[in-house]
Amino acid sequence: MIVAPKIRGFICTTAHPDGCAANVCSQIDYVKSRGPLPHSPKKVLVVGASTGYGLASRIVPAFGGGAATVGVFFEKPGTESKTGSAGWYNSVAFEEAAAEAGFYARSFNGDAFSKEMKEAVVAAIREDLGQVDCVVYSLASPRRTDPESGEVYKSVLKPIGAAYSQKNLNTDTAEVNSVTIEPANEEEIAHTVKVMGGEDWELWIEALADAGAMAEGFTTVAYSYIGPDLTYPIYTNGTIGRAKEHLEESAARINGRFGPGSAWVSVNKALVTQASSAIPVVPLYISLLYKVMKEKGLHEGCIEQIQRLFADHLASGGAPALDGRGRIRIDDWEMREDVQAEVAAAWETVATESLSEISDFAGYKSEFLRLFGFGLEGLDYGAETNPERELPSAQERSDHGG
Repeated sequence: MIVAPKIRGFICTTAHPDGCAANVCSQIDYVKSRGPLPHSPKKVLVVGASTGYGLASRIVPAFGGGAATVGVFFEKPGTESKTGSAGWYNSVAFEEAAAEAGFYARSFNGDAFSKEMKEAVVAAIREDLGQVDCVVYSLASPRRTDPESGEVYKSVLKPIGAAYSQKNLNTDTAEVNSVTIEPANEEEIAHTVKVMGGEDWELWIEALADAGAMAEGFTTVAYSYIGPDLTYPIYTNGTIGRAKEHLEESAARINGRFGPGSAWVSVNKALVTQASSAIPVVPLYISLLYKVMKEKGLHEGCIEQIQRLFADHLASGGAPALDGRGRIRIDDWEMREDVQAEVAAAWETVATESLSEISDFAGYKSEFLRLFGFGLEGLDYGAETNPERELPSAQERSDHGG
């Protein structure tokens, strides 16, 4: 079929298999260009491994450090008449590239929150690798089914205590308007912490450790975001921020059980991802931020961020550099005083008429399309492509009766 982008709100309902593959290959090429990471972990589990920061967290240790990787995600395969999700095609492309390079790669598609998935992944690690020495937790989901009670929790993006009104960007019409978001109630706050907090991260670490699948001296990292003052009400001081506080408390509990330096929280830069596109106010902020950071030569995407995380912190051969609250900060360039001052000044004046001039909304749109495999150079998007792609690791086990 011929695959074209079909955008509805903050979601693209189609994905281009060849475009996603090209996007993965470009990230791999970047990692190779940065040179080897001799202190990289060698057996890595990534929970939430198919897009954005999670995908980059699989690419960097594999192609920078030669690591064996296990990826967990919840994605939709393509059919004869319908494309799969971008994350599915990303994972197929990653596995194909890993196999060609001679790296172990195995993927699991399903509910990462479930006991069954944890048991299947732990069993595979014990069988194939023995143990892992690094676990990256990069799961972003709007809902979670509690593995004990079966209750379904749904996260919300809301302020706490008072309504929040701010400028917003309608990415469909390129209009700068305003949005008012009513505050969350206590149940919504609790639900968001259940979904986006650190409880499931802890459960993964416990499942691996209890099965003897964690190497001595392992490290684990989960991702967070803080952002500028103008987004504090909707993010840092809102429901998601409350969940991220729980994430830091989870890191402290993991360190309490396994020793200091076992668990880290990395605060990352604002980027165009499927998750960030859904947050009110954030697309406008990112459009302004991109222009400032590109002009200063400071812009990074997911792969550059995670390459720097491993090179400077997780695989540096020493302890990570931390802020006053014990967090790794790879949002440091975003939060530079000069960067934030220029973004804040642009925020005061941005309107529909000036959007294209004082922001990089064009860059935002381009990055959004790239998430789904569109807009990459050298591809003929008018040509037929096969939407049915199979994970090599699944095919290999099927061929061997596993």
